[in-house]
Amino acid sequence: MFKNWRQGGCGRAWRLAAAALLAVCAQGVALAGNRSAEATQQTPGALYHNYCSVCHGDAGDGNSRARNSLNPPPRDFTSVLSSQELTRERMIAAVRGGVPGTAMSAWRTQLDEDQIARVVDYVRNTFMRPTLGDASRGRQIYARVCSVCHGDTGSGSVWASANLRPAPRDFSAPQAKVELTRERMLASVAAGRPGTAMQAYASRLSADDMAQVVDYIRGSIMRVDEMQGISGTHARGAPVVATAPPAPVKADMALPLPGGLRGDAVAGQRFYEANCATCHGVKGDGQGPRAYFINPKPRVFTSEESRGMLTRPVIFAGVSAGRRGSEMPAWDKVLSPQEIANVSEYVFRAFIQPKAEHAAKK
Repeated sequence: MFKNWRQGGCGRAWRLAAAALLAVCAQGVALAGNRSAEATQQTPGALYHNYCSVCHGDAGDGNSRARNSLNPPPRDFTSVLSSQELTRERMIAAVRGGVPGTAMSAWRTQLDEDQIARVVDYVRNTFMRPTLGDASRGRQIYARVCSVCHGDTGSGSVWASANLRPAPRDFSAPQAKVELTRERMLASVAAGRPGTAMQAYASRLSADDMAQVVDYIRGSIMRVDEMQGISGTHARGAPVVATAPPAPVKADMALPLPGGLRGDAVAGQRFYEANCATCHGVKGDGQGPRAYFINPKPRVFTSEESRGMLTRPVIFAGVSAGRRGSEMPAWDKVLSPQEIANVSEYVFRAFIQPKAEHAAKK
């Protein structure tokens, strides 16, 4: 869609060829979008791939089949120059009205204002380098805290990949989608990863901040669930299938609650049984009376995975921020930090480490 703003010299023959190419491309992407879903129902990722990637490429770097036929070439959103030049307002204006002197045409007759804003935000969050001035809180935190090791694009910074063993996780790799659940990522941010350079951030980031940066990584770098509504089959190749289950996370179960809080498990039990057991079950087994009607299913606290990763700060973060796309609400809107600490302490003692609790009572 967007093109560089400089104007290149071109002859009449080239202009005719480019016009023909763009006419075919525009017709093709419009029909492709209609085949898969109405534009209003498409995800931002689907909008980009159905309307923009024909020129800007699947990776937003301008590496498309149309590139060699366009002068100036399509904008490379991944470049440092783009992050410096392109404000959100400038990009919205370019999509809406086109860019004179380039192949970037106006899309206001095919996309409404909401769709234009969504596809611009998708480009900014997915392809452009994160900066401290970004509007997205998760993106700001990633730029400040995570990018030094994981890199601007999530594939690992040059120095970290060369000097750290093991190297930082490559969030852009297909295998990351297979192995990394949201809960596992929250656990790693909160508690760190023993034997790696990944530090624990439970004492430095709030529960909401940890949730925001994890959701940013999942949505903008890993691109979880972005492919719904994209024209064609397997637009980025066939989905990766895990050949073996990922190794369980071994978190530090001695980590305390954040902010120096001390949970009251008795008070937490009262809240849990009145508000949480209907989904998670009285025994923490995910078999509450509402569980049958919920998708995705409630967390099973008694599973091996949960007992290996749900530390006190991770539970606190999950209760506070909730889980997008599920029935789990963000309880920090209605509970105080102490009340969240209470129910977190109860869940930890009753379901995550019940043997330790039983031994302490002897």
